[in-house]
Amino acid sequence: MPIATPEVYNEMLDRAKAGKFAYPAINVTSSQTLNAALRGFAEAESDGIVQISTGGAEFLGGQYSKDMVTGAVALAEYAHILAEKYPVNIALHTDHCPKDKLDGYVRPLLALSKKRVEAGLNPLFQSHMWDGSAETLADNLQIAQELLEQARAAKIILEVEITPTGGEEDGVSHEINDSLYTTVEDAIRTAEALGLGEKGRYLLAASFGNVHGVYKPGNVVLRPDLLKELSDGVAAKFGKASPFDFVFHGGSGSTEQEILTALDNGVVKMNLDTDTQYAFTRPVAAHMFQNYDGVLKVDGEVGNKKAYDPRTWGKLAEASMAARVVEATQNLRSAGNKIK
Repeated sequence: MPIATPEVYNEMLDRAKAGKFAYPAINVTSSQTLNAALRGFAEAESDGIVQISTGGAEFLGGQYSKDMVTGAVALAEYAHILAEKYPVNIALHTDHCPKDKLDGYVRPLLALSKKRVEAGLNPLFQSHMWDGSAETLADNLQIAQELLEQARAAKIILEVEITPTGGEEDGVSHEINDSLYTTVEDAIRTAEALGLGEKGRYLLAASFGNVHGVYKPGNVVLRPDLLKELSDGVAAKFGKASPFDFVFHGGSGSTEQEILTALDNGVVKMNLDTDTQYAFTRPVAAHMFQNYDGVLKVDGEVGNKKAYDPRTWGKLAEASMAARVVEATQNLRSAGNKIK
């Protein structure tokens, strides 16, 4: 199937919300990790989301120029071609983009997709994220209003993060403290500023104790029940049931029950980066250790070309990361739920 059209992406999100499941959103930084993500979704018979962060886009742009837009566009174009060979629907998304990188990342990508739509084509990406969690809520929502209008014109869904997620990702960091919990008042102000669909569809990354990075279960205090409080509070004021499409950030180390509670309370997208990075790298490390005298020219020897051929260890990395994606679809209940 080709990359999801705007209509198919909306259908994906609607089905997830109605069915109380979520799509893993897999961060990719190369053609290899893209292949791994697509393979995992296909093997799980799950539609899914592939996303590129600002750091990932810079890496994809090459270390000579480090151009984020070039990197994101190049992989997105590649994905449009590659995805046609996979029997699942894939949406392309850009991950965390703070204020100081909007002009060098999201705004140019929105403009590019708008031109495509005006020419009768589909947008290059299906959604973009604005991470204004480091700003005041007032400034955050003001910029979100501008971006939502532009996204709507380009048939794109906007993701907004209204309050901080703890830890660090691509240079954006927040302390782990009580500010990591969105309040009902925050949610109401968001609905007042961005509407509840009439101004354009958006995904909401609300905070319920989420932390980016690597944590063992129990080290992060998650309150996924808070999402129901936010929904109920906004529903009571605006008269719309289940008003938000929630996103789960910083899910590493979450317990099964925490994930299931989040799904029951409206989460339709869950980001996965740390775990898939490790899944990709672990078999590569094992190969290097086990074949050190083949990948290295030790004591004047010539090594073993088959051992250091990137395809040899690259296949191992792809298989391992794909398996982790399959696991994620099972945890999020999207496995077997692809649009027929």
